[in-house]
Amino acid sequence: MYKVVYLDRVEEDFKKLDRTTAKKIIARIEGYLAADPKALGKPLKGDFQGYWRYRWGDYRVIYKISEREIVILILRCP
Repeated sequence: MYKVVYLDRVEEDFKKLDRTTAKKIIARIEGYLAADPKALGKPLKGDFQGYWRYRWGDYRVIYKISEREIVILILRCP
């Protein structure tokens, strides 16, 4: 299980959503994505190589995986 770390701007992204949707997204990130981020996400290409995206409904989570520290850094949502 990976540790999940959120950047400060992700909190601003969640404030734009209704509270129920934000809680559901956080639960999906910490429940499913943290368990196996490579199987559930897709790697980005081009200028964003090294980053991943996870899609849940109409929302996308952009993150970076650190294997050495076993951390998922959440960069943007949604």
